[in-house]
Amino acid sequence: MTAAALGALAVVCALGAWRFTTARWTYRAPHLAILLWQALGVTWGLASTGALLSYALQPYDRGVLGGLAAFSWSALNGGYGPPGAYDLPHVLALVAGLSLFAVLVTVLLTAGAQTLRARRRHRELLALIARDDPGMPGVRVLDHPGAAAYCVPGLRSQVVISAGTMKLLSADELAAVLAHETAHVRERHDLVLLPFAALRRALPWSAVVRDAQSAVGLLIEMAADDRARRFCSPRRLATALLRFGTAGAVATPDGTLGAAAAHACVMLRVERLVSPSPALPRRLRAAALTLSVTLIASAPLLWLIPH
Repeated sequence: MTAAALGALAVVCALGAWRFTTARWTYRAPHLAILLWQALGVTWGLASTGALLSYALQPYDRGVLGGLAAFSWSALNGGYGPPGAYDLPHVLALVAGLSLFAVLVTVLLTAGAQTLRARRRHRELLALIARDDPGMPGVRVLDHPGAAAYCVPGLRSQVVISAGTMKLLSADELAAVLAHETAHVRERHDLVLLPFAALRRALPWSAVVRDAQSAVGLLIEMAADDRARRFCSPRRLATALLRFGTAGAVATPDGTLGAAAAHACVMLRVERLVSPSPALPRRLRAAALTLSVTLIASAPLLWLIPH
């Protein structure tokens, strides 16, 4: 029963993610939508691997974690276990479950390591070619004619703009862009994107995973816009985005987050800044929050329930 419940939960998460990629209420509450996306991703991973492991460890009747401990003990003590523990279907399910879990963990660690290396290299490059500006403390300036504005997240985070950006934008527009980049740094949006980038590496053929990564990428930009407009005029941020779009903004380096994005995404953000929609009703916020918490808690609980 536990294996069936975990399998059903994995299917529900996959279908939910497929439907969620086309949802538009998320633009009215990007932070809440990001939380729900994270809940869907984590729950799908735990439910998918848990369903296979739960079926494989049914003979032990101790849940997934208890079953793994019992299987390990029996394997270390001569391979003796309850009847059916080493039947071919159970062994194949165990191998598949452990392999899937290993793949998900490996791609996550690999994506994280590659991102950290890219950031380290870029920080070393910035130390050589970027300069400080007395009028913008804490901001690094690149002497490049193109329009560029991005942040390098991490423990030693940096906000970077180009000389071309300083010429392109007015003082108010530049302040709005810097507020947007600072929001990325403070809210650690890079950590939000990392699991989705890793899942894309594990399942490059999946259109749902591709669309999910794009949707989360747009949501973190909207979340940064929301934080930035606490300190600046939304219209100034909107005009800055439009200027970036018409000027042909320089692509951001690997491992960084930038203000410029695809044209379609920029226009969605501009429309949202200029003509904001009403706030999401409290009951819908409460429902989405409850669903997120329920999803996050459900898979770990099912891992503990005996078969």
